[in-house]
Amino acid sequence: MSPRRRRPVALAAALTVSLVALSACSGSDASDGDRRATQPADAPSSAATAGDEAQAAGEGHDGHYAEPARSKSLRAGETRTTIAMPGSYTPSAPYGTGTDDYRCFLLDPGLERDTWLTGTHVLPGNPEVVHHVILFQVPPAQVAAAEAKDDAEEDEGWTCFGGTGLDQFQDVDNAAWIGAWAPGGEESVVKPGFGVRLAKGSRVVMQVHYNLLAGQQPDTSAAQLRLAPGKRPYQALSTMLLPAPVELPCRPKHSDGELCDRAAALADVKERFGAEGNTADLLHLLCGGKPKAGEEQSCVRTLGEPLTIHGVAGHMHLLGRSIRIEVNPGTPEARTVLDIPVWDFDDQGGRPIEPVRLEPFDQVKVTCRHVQWLRDKLPAFEGQPDRYVVWGEGTTDEMCLGLLQVTRG
Repeated sequence: MSPRRRRPVALAAALTVSLVALSACSGSDASDGDRRATQPADAPSSAATAGDEAQAAGEGHDGHYAEPARSKSLRAGETRTTIAMPGSYTPSAPYGTGTDDYRCFLLDPGLERDTWLTGTHVLPGNPEVVHHVILFQVPPAQVAAAEAKDDAEEDEGWTCFGGTGLDQFQDVDNAAWIGAWAPGGEESVVKPGFGVRLAKGSRVVMQVHYNLLAGQQPDTSAAQLRLAPGKRPYQALSTMLLPAPVELPCRPKHSDGELCDRAAALADVKERFGAEGNTADLLHLLCGGKPKAGEEQSCVRTLGEPLTIHGVAGHMHLLGRSIRIEVNPGTPEARTVLDIPVWDFDDQGGRPIEPVRLEPFDQVKVTCRHVQWLRDKLPAFEGQPDRYVVWGEGTTDEMCLGLLQVTRG
């Protein structure tokens, strides 16, 4: 397939993966505790108040609660509401193997009218076990299906490797993400005049990725939503995902390892993550070409509509070394919008950029480099031999993901 042809953009929900929130500007955050409490713009905001409310949210439950922190001041007309897991959850490997658990929790922000979401701050209740958190919007038409999934499993929430499980396919051009947390993430507040549109009656799914290498400790995470009146003439923001394959071979001196064969490694991923473990193959449908082992992998996408980029972010795991996002690569209009030459897993904050306007048939490219020698440096890989690394949901698996915060039209 030619790299300049239009490629399919609807992949299985497995393509929904961990990220850090994109933002037009960043600050800090506080915890309110009351799932539907709002705070007027002129109300005082303090760590003490946040701490009291966070504790109130967790009364009657075991586990950890979101750490209070100071929040950025609200702007005129904005309110703040906190949504929290209804009770503590103790993670475990849902398929009996592996060191990761993805759990989705259905939360109600109590939206009585159409509203603009102008900022988010995720409060990981127990950062020792929380690898990342993603917030997804659930439109009113999907609320019943989400409630059914919530009721179908014991304990809080439901298993959700990949996406929420509410959609058979994940549109990577226009994802349902509205906010997230990963190491290094802070409060995300969009610039004035922009927001994410939330319809009256919408819910929020909080997807939490738990890293079981840190143990099976209880968690009660929360998130703050910064809201503005829906009647304001804001420009609507959305998220475009730029995933690329990961095809990292074993080092030559380790190549006789049991999982150094790609087929064996892929089978292991599918065993640990079920149906969502097939992302490694789906990515080659999105990006074109066949799997080719190497430290550096990339994916070129051709746009089908005009859009403007306002913010960028990248996501990899522990073997990631560098990530780059380019627009119109190889042309006179080429421009690099994100370049992280030395990846730091603990610094995944989104980056605002000067707006970049793109037209239909323009292209965006994400390139990642992963290296096996980091296994020798990082405690998380202690006792783990080399393996052929493909895209996987686990902390010691890998990803290559660019993220764009865009307006359309």
